[in-house]
Amino acid sequence: MNISLIGMMGSGKTSIGKLLAQKLPHFNFVDTDDEIVKTENKTINDIFKEYGEKYFRETETNVLNEILNKDNQIISTGGGIVLVERNLLNLFEKSKMIYLKADSDELYKRIRYNTDRPLLNDGDMKIKIKNLLAEREDKYKRAHFTIDTTNKTPDIIVKEITEKIGIC
Repeated sequence: MNISLIGMMGSGKTSIGKLLAQKLPHFNFVDTDDEIVKTENKTINDIFKEYGEKYFRETETNVLNEILNKDNQIISTGGGIVLVERNLLNLFEKSKMIYLKADSDELYKRIRYNTDRPLLNDGDMKIKIKNLLAEREDKYKRAHFTIDTTNKTPDIIVKEITEKIGIC
């Protein structure tokens, strides 16, 4: 069994995924963005700048398919991975998919100083976060489970995940 974490950038996918892997030692942690960086030997920002979002999404899909060929993984995904329907279906079929939810104000607080977010670098970040969340929310909600991360400690979030998927 795999556990996948989906949601907007800043929702806690990577930090919660790493903590979950510590609590569940028979699971390995893998981050799709980290795997893309290794595969392409470029940063996410550089991939977007040089090749555009379409190329990035194709690479993301290929990397996800490779990751999902293995078992016992906690998979932290990029926020836009759900934009490709095939990714959403594969995550749903080959993992317990958890949507880590936070509202746009909370997401802004968490990522406002981060410059490594290519889709947020130009213009009003608050508005862009709201727009991206509105565009993706219906896809995120297709997860097996939703956990609101707002005002919760990472330990509480991990406990909720393990309870929802029945691993305590």
